[in-house]
Amino acid sequence: MLEKRPDYLPFGKPDFTDEEIAAVTRVMKSGWIGMGPETIAFETELSEYIGAPEVVTVNSCTSALFLALLVEGVGPGDEVIVPSLTWCATANAALYLGATPVLCDVDPDTMSVTPNTILPLVTSRTKAVIVVHYGGLALNMAELRAALPDRIALVEDAAHAMGARYPDGTMVGASGNPVCFSFYANKNLSTADGGAVALFDPEKAERLRSLRMSGLASHAWSRFLKPSSAFSFGIAELGYKMNFTDLQASIGRVQLRRLAHMAEVRKQLADRYASKLAKLHNFIRFQSEALTLRHARHLLVAFFELHDIGIDRDELVLALRAQNIGASVHYGPLHLQPLYCRADAAPLPNTDLLHRGIVTLPISAAMTMEDVDYVCAHLETILMQKRKTR
Repeated sequence: MLEKRPDYLPFGKPDFTDEEIAAVTRVMKSGWIGMGPETIAFETELSEYIGAPEVVTVNSCTSALFLALLVEGVGPGDEVIVPSLTWCATANAALYLGATPVLCDVDPDTMSVTPNTILPLVTSRTKAVIVVHYGGLALNMAELRAALPDRIALVEDAAHAMGARYPDGTMVGASGNPVCFSFYANKNLSTADGGAVALFDPEKAERLRSLRMSGLASHAWSRFLKPSSAFSFGIAELGYKMNFTDLQASIGRVQLRRLAHMAEVRKQLADRYASKLAKLHNFIRFQSEALTLRHARHLLVAFFELHDIGIDRDELVLALRAQNIGASVHYGPLHLQPLYCRADAAPLPNTDLLHRGIVTLPISAAMTMEDVDYVCAHLETILMQKRKTR
């Protein structure tokens, strides 16, 4: 009988050290905790890391997606194609602008969109496509761009993909499209919350910087440096309160310096999972490319063939959680949600299939090999016991 661990193993735990704590302390003692020099430095360092000339930080990836669509001209009457297998923020960003999200299917192996899943849904009203690098798998953006009409904007939801590489070896974010990142609590690079847009268009970047600060032509730090501008706010257009802060940026700068190490830990953990679960290959397959440089391994998603086991996906997740294993499901498809379900929508058979069998197994840079071994041992025990009782 396997012992139950005393503590809960989350599916994605942030990895913070004394260095992040010291950075926050330094900024707090500086007396400037809002958006200022630390945020500017973080944006510069992200730009250098990603290989995109412009990076604009915001308060969440949801805001990043919303603002990216806004500067691409999306508005009422437009359609935005998004995968159904994603978090609701991807589609919500279109709704916020009065546009219509059109939900598309995904490939069953990559669990991500392809030209073949997108193109049948393109109409004269299609203004943009949001591509999700699901789980952290970097898609072939050159292939997708070549398949779509030039009039359609491509926006990348890279909430899972910080550190992943496109098939040509360049870093996610360096495609030339608006690429939206998340720094939420469980992300590979975490600042508790926040996001960013990486892009190549300096005019759109400047507009984003204004929009995140209520439409102001300058932000508080620039007005502090140039007191003469403090009495001329210069509101250019209706903006939003979506800025990043120096407290968050101080964490982010440390996390960025540690990102290569944390990515290597995730790779070693994923390799361990693959090795330990190889004997169960008839029942488990991981998302394709999960062990390659194309994948950031924010999520380790496996598809379980359970029809011969005698347990369904939800029962499996609950059985793992009963052993203090934070298995999860990413995601409940949008086309099954009341807000998004439409009687006239195209069928999404691959998404429906994946929904019945996908499970996210715990992975984070804060985990150990012993944690992986614990998950694998209990997973094998649960599956084999259920199989014997059939």
